[in-house]
Amino acid sequence: MNQLDTIDLAILRALQENGRMTNSDLAEMVGLSPSACSRRHDILEKTGVIRGYHARLSHKALEYKMMVIVHISLSGQFAKTLNEFEAAVKRCPNVLVCYLMSGEYDYILRVAAKDLEDYERIHRDWLSALPHVVKINSSFALREIIDRPNIGL
Repeated sequence: MNQLDTIDLAILRALQENGRMTNSDLAEMVGLSPSACSRRHDILEKTGVIRGYHARLSHKALEYKMMVIVHISLSGQFAKTLNEFEAAVKRCPNVLVCYLMSGEYDYILRVAAKDLEDYERIHRDWLSALPHVVKINSSFALREIIDRPNIGL
């Protein structure tokens, strides 16, 4: 998809707020017929602008009360090293986000843990076992200020 027009952006804004709305409601909201809205919606999905639909879960309600920001340094940045690390980190169920970084650390992770004991288990069983890791630096979030699920369109 080359360029999003105002209708596409309106569809995306509406779906960010309520991904479960019916096509009829979405069409009415953006000023299209249901069939035209459905076609645009399909194009947004097929071109990868819309990557999926998810339930937004409460970490606290599920008793994951601790968010940890983890900085990781690897033994090098060779393609094989990065690929092996990335394949392994994807298998860790508590890693919510992983970014390859520029700067002092190679990766930054956001990890959910139930408590300090749970994080110790995650660190021992998962993070320390990741291939090519030479340094792990963990910072514990004291309070969440913003966790935006949506992009400002």
